[in-house]
Amino acid sequence: MTDLERIEAMISRVALGDRAAFSDLYDATSAKLLGVCLRVLKDRSLAEDAMQDAYVKIWSHAGRYTSGVASPMTWLITIARNTAIDRARMRKPADNLADHDATLTATGPTPEQSTVAASLARRVTQCLAELQTDRAAAIRLAYLEGLSYADLAERFEVPLNTIRTWLRRGLMTLRACVER
Repeated sequence: MTDLERIEAMISRVALGDRAAFSDLYDATSAKLLGVCLRVLKDRSLAEDAMQDAYVKIWSHAGRYTSGVASPMTWLITIARNTAIDRARMRKPADNLADHDATLTATGPTPEQSTVAASLARRVTQCLAELQTDRAAAIRLAYLEGLSYADLAERFEVPLNTIRTWLRRGLMTLRACVER
């Protein structure tokens, strides 16, 4: 069992109110979540308080975690980061909020957004591998390389409506796979 599978199993047990699993989850993830809180707050005591609040939220909302949508660490990090940001906003006087928000806002995706996107990309790749080879290839060529229906029909030597059906059914199958 990988670390992520172990963490996911712990979250599932926490959702059932298992205090031992919560303690194990804390031991396995607290160093990482403290680091996330420290990056946002830049003060250890504030970061520790934010992390404690994050674990209260994790305990309360463990039943909301959905396996397969994002990795368990992404889910935990998002809770910790958002809690730390909320703490940082409460700490600053109202007139300095605009300055503070500017320091929290970075150009491009955040590390958490990048992690979620990478997790989703891995899931889509896994789901594409479950499709028939020609259907997966048609989806890749249409949506990643921009080939038209006509180009695909010619390339696969099938009628145009068959390509449309392949793509529509393939996308529906992909969606169902990603959502499970």
